[in-house]
Amino acid sequence: MYVTMMMTDHMLEPLLQLNVEVPMMHHAPMMNGDATQQVILVQVNPGETFTIRREDGTLQCIQGPAEVPMMSPNGSIPPIHVPPGYISQVLEDNTGVWRVVVTPHSECYPPSYSPALSPTHHLPPPYMTHPHFIPTSPAAYYPPASHGDVGPHQYYQHRLAPIYPEEILYNMTFLGREEHCKPPPKKLKERIGERQGLSRVTTPPSSTYKSGPQCSATPNGYGKGHASAVATSPGGGASGGSPGTKRAERKARGSPKHTDGEQQESDLDSRREQDVLSGIDKPQVSKIQARSALVSWARAPRAGASGRGQADGAPPTCSYELLLADKGSDGKYRVVYSGEELQYTLTDLRPATDYHVRVSAACNSVKGPDSEARTFTTHSAPPDIPLPPRLSHRTKSSLTLQWKPPVDNGSKITSYILEWDEGKKNGVFRECYFGHQRHFKVMRLCPAVGYTFRVAALNDIGPSRFSTEMVFHTTGSLPQMSVAPRLLRAGPSWLVLEWTRPSSCSPEEEPVYMLEMQDESKGAEFHTVYSGTELSSKVEDLSRSTQYKFRLSACSAGWRSAPSSVLVCRTGADRPGPPTAPAISDVTPHSFRVTWDPPQDDGGCGDSTYLLEKSEGTSEAIGQWEVAYRGPLREHVCDGLRAATLYSVRVSAIGTGGHSQSTESVLACTLSLPPGPCHPPTIQVPAKHREVNLQWEACDGENESLLYSVEMRGPEQEEDDVTQVYHGTQTECTVASLLPGATYRFRVCAANDAGNGPYSDFLEVTTAAGPPGQCAAPVVSLTSHTCAVVSWEADRSSGADISGYRLSWGQDQDSLELVYSGTDTSYEVSDLEAAVSFCCRLQAVNQVGASPYSEPVWCRTPAAPPDAVAGLRVREAAPSPDRSEPFSPSTCLALAWDEPRCNGQEISHYTIAVGDDHVASSTTCHVIRELQPDTEYSVQVRAENAAGAGPFGPCLRVRTRPLPPPAPRLECAAVGPQSLRLRWGESGKGPLTNQVTYILQMEDRNQRFVPIYRGPSRTYRVQRLSESSRYTFRIQAVSEAGEGLFSETCSFSTTKSVPPTLKAPRVAQLEGNTCEVTWENVPPMRGDRISYVLQVLGGRESEYRQVYKGEDTTFQLSGLQWNSDYRIRVLACRRCLDTSQELCGSFSPSTYFSPRRSPSASAGGAAVAGAASTRGLTDEQFASLIVLGVASFSIFIAYLLQLLI
Repeated sequence: MYVTMMMTDHMLEPLLQLNVEVPMMHHAPMMNGDATQQVILVQVNPGETFTIRREDGTLQCIQGPAEVPMMSPNGSIPPIHVPPGYISQVLEDNTGVWRVVVTPHSECYPPSYSPALSPTHHLPPPYMTHPHFIPTSPAAYYPPASHGDVGPHQYYQHRLAPIYPEEILYNMTFLGREEHCKPPPKKLKERIGERQGLSRVTTPPSSTYKSGPQCSATPNGYGKGHASAVATSPGGGASGGSPGTKRAERKARGSPKHTDGEQQESDLDSRREQDVLSGIDKPQVSKIQARSALVSWARAPRAGASGRGQADGAPPTCSYELLLADKGSDGKYRVVYSGEELQYTLTDLRPATDYHVRVSAACNSVKGPDSEARTFTTHSAPPDIPLPPRLSHRTKSSLTLQWKPPVDNGSKITSYILEWDEGKKNGVFRECYFGHQRHFKVMRLCPAVGYTFRVAALNDIGPSRFSTEMVFHTTGSLPQMSVAPRLLRAGPSWLVLEWTRPSSCSPEEEPVYMLEMQDESKGAEFHTVYSGTELSSKVEDLSRSTQYKFRLSACSAGWRSAPSSVLVCRTGADRPGPPTAPAISDVTPHSFRVTWDPPQDDGGCGDSTYLLEKSEGTSEAIGQWEVAYRGPLREHVCDGLRAATLYSVRVSAIGTGGHSQSTESVLACTLSLPPGPCHPPTIQVPAKHREVNLQWEACDGENESLLYSVEMRGPEQEEDDVTQVYHGTQTECTVASLLPGATYRFRVCAANDAGNGPYSDFLEVTTAAGPPGQCAAPVVSLTSHTCAVVSWEADRSSGADISGYRLSWGQDQDSLELVYSGTDTSYEVSDLEAAVSFCCRLQAVNQVGASPYSEPVWCRTPAAPPDAVAGLRVREAAPSPDRSEPFSPSTCLALAWDEPRCNGQEISHYTIAVGDDHVASSTTCHVIRELQPDTEYSVQVRAENAAGAGPFGPCLRVRTRPLPPPAPRLECAAVGPQSLRLRWGESGKGPLTNQVTYILQMEDRNQRFVPIYRGPSRTYRVQRLSESSRYTFRIQAVSEAGEGLFSETCSFSTTKSVPPTLKAPRVAQLEGNTCEVTWENVPPMRGDRISYVLQVLGGRESEYRQVYKGEDTTFQLSGLQWNSDYRIRVLACRRCLDTSQELCGSFSPSTYFSPRRSPSASAGGAAVAGAASTRGLTDEQFASLIVLGVASFSIFIAYLLQLLI
């Protein structure tokens, strides 16, 4: 027999409850079929409470949803006690299921049932629970302590699930009378709370149902109505895994038969749907933010899952309502969402606020109860926008502002940010105050000027938005506004502005003008670009083709004008860069395509116009270039060209800033055609005595790249004996090495890839008379190292009168230049360099031409003393340091100079004049020693060679440095296991006048000193060292005078480390009054063994006592007293092998435990753990709470004092 109980949430003790007053057996025998014992399942719906009175008078509350299996030996239903105004009735439907319905007596009857005849049905007891009918569940099961006394923890609870496929549960809601809806009296609530508290103490916690204050008046989402209790009992059976078999149909008991079957079926479907909807889980909250959160919930269970569904088989359509409350789970809820979705995002929430949400489902016009409430807290957020600051006091040069704190949104306000625009009215704000005060005085302001302020608050989450901007004016008269500047001239990177003098200024007053500029690419703030008394300014370093804004303000000793109106002007564009090199494609005999890319730098002018030029051949003369295209496109097809012709193309860009440079010319050759016949060659220039210049026209075919061959027949050659004298692409050539006065014949033909064309007719040419013959070599006579006389003899061998001579002179044959042309036979060459070789040659000229040059003649000028020494300078250090003689800038000077010209003789040595002393040196650098520190000297240098001594160079005045500081004494101030604190002081006869820098070095593993510190401080902590290790250091002092010597090496050693603090030990209770204590293991430290000390504080002892010392990490405590409080702690000690010293660390946090009696060893461990977890605060936690309370109270008193002040 299965009984389903539908109970109301508001239960009045002891009336409205299901009470089992018969004694309960421990393990009663079970029978199937029509046996005397029957199993009854009491189903408690969500939001409802099932209450049972025990034999000792206490109440056991089971919160729904739950299923409580109970056993009746005689198969009868237990007595059901109802409050006044309610009646119970037992019905049997067509399926043979027994139902017990609890309804109000006067109203709210189900449509398919009639009022019961008796308020109470007494059926024979006993009625008991049976553990074998509790389904498998992860929750713990506790057997009863003794026969006939079943503990309250035996009632098992889990989510509702259908026991049989054909079983359908019904749930209906009735509207009771007003007096039944009133809440219970206060005293009655207290009594119920006391009993429930007693039940909660005697019942261990369970994860499947709740036992506590929910047993007293707990709202279930139905408002003031009451839920009916319906009990169903199938007549036995074994389906669904339950014992018993189905019985035959029974007639209804205690109620008349119903004839309206359709109405009863409809009501049963409604109650069944409502009962299923009551099992919806409470919603889940995720993605919680300061002002929003995502609420999701599971889909409501479907009635079809229990064996019945809709008639048409379609799935039911369910809608959901999400309710929200922010004043406690029992506060007023409001509907924030209604629809069919399974999630909803809550918005417009308040930060740092507790909210409660619950959900309800409605299917087929049946609305289920609300789910349990889910509580969540929104995150903290930055403060709200503060109110605008207000003015409390003002003068001509100051403004005092105050503001009020805004809502902090869950995080305390730490500081405020006050910003102002500095009176510029440009919308750009700067920070003028940052702190926790709520008032600030702005100083050094101008009179009669308006300033804009705004304030924001800051907490640990972040800053708030700024408040509304407020404008406050200082006192005084308003100065006249300056006249806006005017644009005078503009360039690509500069602007020239001018302005006029204010009319209000007196002639004696000279105002200062401040020109401010705004660059939109750098922000909306104005920056000062000029400040002075001039009436114009040139602003440079600007970007080309960019808009700038300017404004002007004037100020004097007693006033400052407001900024003028804004002048908007733009810089000019620059000349664009050249485009990329053009590319040639689609070449045909008469055309080709040219493409190019835009220039990388357009000069700031945007779109450019391109100019394409072409020229035939490779010549790039300006006169031969012609424009092929001009426009914005980046490609062009050059057509109308001649075949086999070479063209040069180039591209340039034209913008508003000018014309760019042209790209490098690119060659393009059109395709060739077979060559045609050539015309005979011609002579454009009269033939010379040894060469003939021939020219010919191109063949009649297309103008293509052709190869021309010229053949010659000499005066003594046969008719078929010809010589090729030229082969190339040019249409002219010069034939040389001919005989004067001889006759030659020439012809030409063209050739290309297709082959050679026909030869032209012969051309006869006779050479002219010849020029003079080659002259004899001239004679060179040296008069000094700077002068030479060249002479020669007249040449009469050419047979013609010589009209003049040409003399070329130079240091080599490639650098010969014409130095004389005339009829004389000698010439004097001057301004020569000493010890340099020169070359000369001679040429004779007559009316026919010039003779070949004579053989070159070489000569060399004599040597001379060296030139003056230049580039004398002082070096910071010696060029080649000598360890035997160290270099000191205080007593030594390292000189260097440039090597002068030796004039033909190697420089033997240099003479250095230091005051009246002279020092010799063989190189261009020298170190002068044994000088006085901090003394000025005059230095000169000259060079000497075998020809003599040269002049002294320019005089150089130098000064030696002061003596460097000595090294300080190094000491060790503090020693640690991983650090050394070193200190040092100045050591010397007197204090140093200049700032001293110290260089501290440490010896590494390779016995090399490496610097670890450089600075003016006299202390330094060396960290990241190894324990019990020795380190060597040295120090050096450095000043402007130079680097001092290193100090003597000092060695210091680090100490050993103490063991770390252990975690709190773990306690496990064994059999009897013995406990096992375990703690973490510490590995040996650099070979030193670790031991442990265990201390126990128990009972009324005031101090810890040591119970163990050894190297094990476990220890068993025996002889403990039951139900006594103990605290244990442990520390680690390190035994140093080298010094026999024992280093102990600090104690671990104490662990609290209390031995408890338990039936088994496994339960004992849980009891110790449970007692330890439910124990109050430890001493350390209690002390922390006291300190926190005192600190909070101090802060509160300080806050009150601040408000009073």
